[in-house]
Amino acid sequence: MVPLSFAGEEWLLTEGRALYWPRERALVVADLHLEKGSFFARHGQPLPPYDSRETLERVALAIRETGARRVITLGDNFHDSQGAGRLEPHAAGMLAALTRAVDWVWITGNHDIGKDGAVAEARCGGTPVEELELSGVILRHQAKRGETRPELSGHFHPRIQINVQRRRIVRPCAVVSAGGHADGGGSGRMILPAFGAYTAGMSAADPAILKALQPARAIDAVIPMRGRLATFPLWRMAA
Repeated sequence: MVPLSFAGEEWLLTEGRALYWPRERALVVADLHLEKGSFFARHGQPLPPYDSRETLERVALAIRETGARRVITLGDNFHDSQGAGRLEPHAAGMLAALTRAVDWVWITGNHDIGKDGAVAEARCGGTPVEELELSGVILRHQAKRGETRPELSGHFHPRIQINVQRRRIVRPCAVVSAGGHADGGGSGRMILPAFGAYTAGMSAADPAILKALQPARAIDAVIPMRGRLATFPLWRMAA
């Protein structure tokens, strides 16, 4: 885990793509996409059916590593609104144990709500909400363009390509905006990488991500690397 300053506080970004908020003892994860494998299998693209187990094992490990008392998910928790009903018994038991062990809050995303308005998480323990404000920080699924308060979100699955010893490596990353106005005012916002085992991603410098974080003075990709926080500039306000 590496320290990260955000919204006037110190956080910890884990190697496993989670964010820990020490003051709130809260672990924040985005885009679990549980049961993505079974969704694709139903549509003729068989994948190994163990993605939910792997994802939940990684959540459990992050809880142990950080000592978190609360878990907050940032939406797209299941790959579709019927995903909760497809959990095989072992994965269902893992999820039930986790939601009993900590204060678990499901922020819902666009994949989670069915056409009838039903929420996949309603049957899984924990508390489903559309968004949450905690100690002045807004937690929601998708960044809201024009937001000037501190904000944590997911949705975009950001990744960055880096060169390491002449090799090109694609790594999931967080994307952080600095300030909100040219005069230095405003608050930072952050898009977390996708946490789920079968989640792909998009370039952290994609225009959709940069637009979602406006207004901003600067936007950077950040990843834990060799025990420190590596920062990669993505966009700067014109002078």
